[in-house]
Amino acid sequence: MSIRIYRDKEFELLDEVYDPGEDSFLLVEAALNEARPCDKVLEVGTGCGIVSLFVKEVAASVVATDISPHACRNARLNGVPVVRTDLFSGICGRFDLVVFNPPYLPTPPEERLSSWLNRAFDGGPTGRKEVSRFLADIDRILAPGGRILTVISTLTGIDETKRMFEERGFKAEQVSSEKVPFERLVVLKCIR
Repeated sequence: MSIRIYRDKEFELLDEVYDPGEDSFLLVEAALNEARPCDKVLEVGTGCGIVSLFVKEVAASVVATDISPHACRNARLNGVPVVRTDLFSGICGRFDLVVFNPPYLPTPPEERLSSWLNRAFDGGPTGRKEVSRFLADIDRILAPGGRILTVISTLTGIDETKRMFEERGFKAEQVSSEKVPFERLVVLKCIR
């Protein structure tokens, strides 16, 4: 276990949990700009809980999910209410804002890890496998007029990912981006 700091706020990071980097921090900033005091927020794939840790100070309510038992334990240590589940399977209710940091790196089978950490970055061969699964059931939990924030990479294919949302009836627009070594990270805001 180690202590990390972002925006002068300390949070704990356990082994086997994705160490928040530029993608997580870009999503924190976008979520803080988007969250409203009346919003019910769901963070899908919370990891250590970094996004929810900040958004819970702004929104009416926040709940997070992760499939990794290590990530769930870590988020709880950081004071984030979390449910261990695959994406949002079993989650009831509707949410005004859904924040999603998907595993977006294109990962061939020979590069997969045999640990829970693999689930944090392995987006399948194109990097869009989990985005596709997310979109297949999002209508069940997204409130009318609800918004989605998701972070993706040029390695995933920004235009291709944006098109996936548009094919499901969303208007997708880029709200922030950051150039990092080997890729550019983008936060998409998707609304109907």
